[in-house]
Amino acid sequence: MQIVEATDKDIQVIHDLAEKIWWPTYRPILSEEQISFMLENMYSESALRDQMSSDIKFLLVIREGEYVAFAGYSTESGSNPILKIHKIYVLPTEQGKGTGKTLIEYLIKTAKHSNIRQIELNVNRANAALGFYEKLGFWIKDTVDIPYHQFVLNDYVMRKMV
Repeated sequence: MQIVEATDKDIQVIHDLAEKIWWPTYRPILSEEQISFMLENMYSESALRDQMSSDIKFLLVIREGEYVAFAGYSTESGSNPILKIHKIYVLPTEQGKGTGKTLIEYLIKTAKHSNIRQIELNVNRANAALGFYEKLGFWIKDTVDIPYHQFVLNDYVMRKMV
C-alpha cells in the first residue's frame, strides 16, 4: 500500500472514488437527492480544484496499482493547532484491510511532524465509521447540526490527541 499526495492531475481520480464510495456509504442514511447534491457540490472537478487551491491537501491510497482511498485535510495554527480531516473515504471492498487505519496513522505522523497534537474530523451521527474512529482513539467532542444549503448535516465532531 502506498500513500501519495494528490495534485490537480488527480482530480478525476478523487471524483471517481467519491462516486464509488458515497453511494454505498450514504444510501442507508441520506436521501438520493442529498447524496447527488453533495457529490456535485464537493466532488465536481471545479469544487475539488477550489479545495486544492485553498488550504486542503489531498492524499490518495494505492494498493496493487489501484486507487482505493483518499483523504483531504488542512492544518489550523494558533495557540492550539489542529489537523482537521475534512474527508476520509475508503472503497467498500477495501474496508477491513487496514487501509483506513494506515491513512489515519499517516495523518497522525503528518500532525506530529508539524508539532500539532490534535486531530479532528466530523462524522455523520448515523455513519458506521463512528465505531472505527472510536477504536482508533477518537472521542466525541461535540454534536452539531450544520445547515448546508437545503440540507442539515447531523454530525459528531470527533477529536484525537496525538
